[in-house]
This record gives sequence, C-alpha cells and structure tokens, in this order.
Amino acid sequence: MGAGDDVVLEAREVVKTYGGTRALKGVNFEIRRGTVTTLFGENGAGKSTLMKILSGVEQPTSGEIVLDGEPVAFASTNEARDRGISIIHQELSLAPNLSVRDNIFMGREIVGPLGVDYAEEERQTRALLEELQLQVQPDAMLADLRVGQQQIIEIARALSADSRILIMDEPTSALAAAEVEVLFGIIRELLARGVAIVYISHHLEEALEITDHAVVLRDGTMTARGERGGIDLEWIVRNMVGDHFDLGSPPSSPLGEVLLDVRGLTVLDPDVPGRAVVDRLDLAVREGEIVCLYGLMGSGRTELLEAVAGRGAVDGGEIELAGRSLRGVPIAERIERGIGLVPEDRQRDGLVQTMDVGPNLTLTSLRDAVVNGFLSRGREKAIALGLIRDVTVKTPGPDVPIGSLSGGNQQKVVIGKVLATGPRVMLLDEPSRGIDVGAKGEVFRLLASRAERGLAVVYSTSEVGECLSIAHRIVVLSRGRIVAEFGADATKEMIMAASGEAVAA
Repeated sequence: MGAGDDVVLEAREVVKTYGGTRALKGVNFEIRRGTVTTLFGENGAGKSTLMKILSGVEQPTSGEIVLDGEPVAFASTNEARDRGISIIHQELSLAPNLSVRDNIFMGREIVGPLGVDYAEEERQTRALLEELQLQVQPDAMLADLRVGQQQIIEIARALSADSRILIMDEPTSALAAAEVEVLFGIIRELLARGVAIVYISHHLEEALEITDHAVVLRDGTMTARGERGGIDLEWIVRNMVGDHFDLGSPPSSPLGEVLLDVRGLTVLDPDVPGRAVVDRLDLAVREGEIVCLYGLMGSGRTELLEAVAGRGAVDGGEIELAGRSLRGVPIAERIERGIGLVPEDRQRDGLVQTMDVGPNLTLTSLRDAVVNGFLSRGREKAIALGLIRDVTVKTPGPDVPIGSLSGGNQQKVVIGKVLATGPRVMLLDEPSRGIDVGAKGEVFRLLASRAERGLAVVYSTSEVGECLSIAHRIVVLSRGRIVAEFGADATKEMIMAASGEAVAA
C-alpha cells in the first residue's frame, strides 16, 4: 500500500515477564515506513503487551527497542510520543467527565500567553471531527456519546499528535461499517504521508483489506509472517489456532416452551423526542433456543436487550418471563427471576477495574460464600476458581488485577459473573467485541452447551459470520423493527441483503 519499506521501529529479542508468566518470549518485530503491519493473535498471545512496550507504556524485561537504527528506552508514553510514536488502545483511555475537546488535548494542552488556548484547541478539534466525519460538538461531554463515537474520539486524539508511527489496537471494535470506511480512508492518507501503522484487529476480513505485512503471535512467540497477496483468512486462522476451527453449530436438543415473550415493545430515543429506537417489536424465545440479533449500528439491538434486562425505559408493550410480566420489575429482581445481561461495554458496565479477577467473578454470587453471616474468603476463592475453569479464563489465579488480563479473558470474566446468577435467559450484547477467533469459539461453544441444558440465549452481533454458527434463528433488525427472520440454513448474502447492507464482492 505504501511505497517505502524502510524499517523505522524494531523489537529485537524482546522478553516480558509478569511474575512467573512469560508474556513475550524473544519476539522480533519490524515496522516499516508508509505501510500497515497487521499483528494477529489470540487473546493472551502478547499483542497488546508488545504494543505497550513499543509505545512506552511498559518496559521490556530483556531485549531492545530500536528507533531509526538506534537503541531507545522509553520511560513513559510521553517520551515515546515526543519521538513520534502514538497508540490507540483497545480499551478506551478517555475521561468521561471531560468534553470532546479536552479529551483530545488532555496532557498536551495548547498554551498561549494567557494560558490554555481553548479557541485554538476547539478549531483543531472541529477540523479533526470533520476529517473523521463525526457530527458532535467539541464541547459535548464524552459520557453523553455512544461507545462507537467515543472510539472515534480516541482515534482523533492520536491523530492530533501528528505521529509518524501510529499503533492501532482494535480501533474499529465499536465502529459501524460506514465509520470503518472513513477510518480506512484516513489510514490511506497517512500512509501516503509516510506514516508507519501497526494494526491489530479481531475483525480478520476487515484487517486483510488494509494489510501490507502480517505477523502472527502465539503464546508470546512469533509463529508466522506474510505479505499482502500471500495471506488470506485461512492462513490467519491456521497460524493463530491451528487447522481445525469453527464457532460451533446449533444444539440439537429439542426446544422447550416459550420462556421470554416480548410483545409490542417500544423504546424511545432519550435524545430525540418522539423517535422510537425499538418500534412495536415482537420476539419470543424458547427454552434451549439460541437467537442471534443482527443489524447495523442504530438498528435497536442494544436498546432491545437493555429494555429486557431493565436498563432501558420502556414506552410501551409487554415483556414476560415464563408467563410473568416484568413491567415495573427492577433490575435486581429481574436477575433473581433469571434474566442475565452481558453488556456491550465491559470496561464501563461489566467490570470493577480496582478489583482482582476473583472478586469480579463472584460479585453476583457472594451470598453463596456466606457462612454463619460472614463472608468466607476460602469459599469465595473456591467459587472463583470454579468459574475460571467453567469459562476457561486464562489467568495465573483469582488474585491478579483484572486489568492484567487480555480483552477476551476480561470478557470471559463478565460472562462467568452472569452465569453465576443461574440465568434462565442470557442476553449478550456484542459478546465477541475484542475477542479473538479462538476465544470466540470457546465462548460460543460454552453458550451452546448451556443451551443444551435449557438456557435461552439471545446475542447481538454486527458480524455476519457469527450469525452462521450456533444460532437456531437469526433475527435481522433495522431502525428498531424486525425486517427478516432466518433459520440456521441462512446465507451471508441473505442476512446482509435483509439488513440493507451492501454485500462485499
């Protein structure tokens, strides 16, 4: 894609250990001017660790980083940024209580003779937002934006630093297809200016579109390299997880009675008076059934799931669980009755960042660890260890910080926490966001095994491939309404056509 092939940044024999865990095992990695180097690997493979070292977030245990042919040691991200290296993190590193403008220039304020030059910051913010085609005001509070918009602000923040090496760790995980195309246009402009880009994404087909050089990490070791034209989806998956991989198939056990019954559900947009984000929607889900909700961003998927879980305000219609109305029932009681929700944003809504893995897992089941009126730490740890085994969390143990886990393993912790409540209906909003293909397969097979036991599963996705896996039924949403339903024999083309999405050639 880019004309230059000069190596500008290298990792040479880089090793990184955390206690007894070796996250990186002598990795060699090159970044070339004017090209996109895509880094593939499962969660826990070491991708984010390597990128944190290259961008000054962390330092290697051994090995060296070479910039423009000279060894360097970055003590902080500020030092790396001063040398032209910026990173867009997988997990948003923004301040929700600040404005869009303040987030973009946080730590790099434009200072004039009279202090911070807010007018110039606003001018530059407007230019960045226009370039990224994001229609929000510079003074808008970040907390008021949806996840996809916040991710674009994270991208704008990195672009504002005018970097010559830009690391993008899952930059599109919350973006709609149109927003991804805008980002790819920006990437192509940056390449033409000689910027070197490292791109990490679990959206494999999407990543192939932008890749010049591909590298695969597995268990902290580089296992494969490839160039554009010599790699495809099969090559990536084979080198990441082996030759035999699939997301599973629908359970074959017979379905039971209707467990979740949604009739005429209407949810209004809190920001646009009179506009329905869920519009008189009907949906019935049976015991043991797996239903996939597919639709573009803004189709009403999230609002539907949150309304069932009690998080969204319902304007009309009825929601019943096993024949009992949930009208006016608070969230805690819905959980008691058997409704479980895995939210879209695990960092904000699914985890407590100051807690370790174990306490995050047992938050919903602490009463099971109470003995004679007191919390038994031993029993709590035993519950956590059981959940770690059940949902296959890769962690040294329950006593490590939740932030030390990869994105996919953090997601498994959220799923395990919800499963600990013993749900009858499990709702999952984009459960594969930030999860690699291997972890995705584990999660989907886990859901299928629970459905075999009678759990009703409803999950939303924006990836067509995830519809064509474990779902008995695929429900396509558009503008808050169901526009099509398919069985397990649906094709990618049928689903995308029904949603109004153009099918890629």
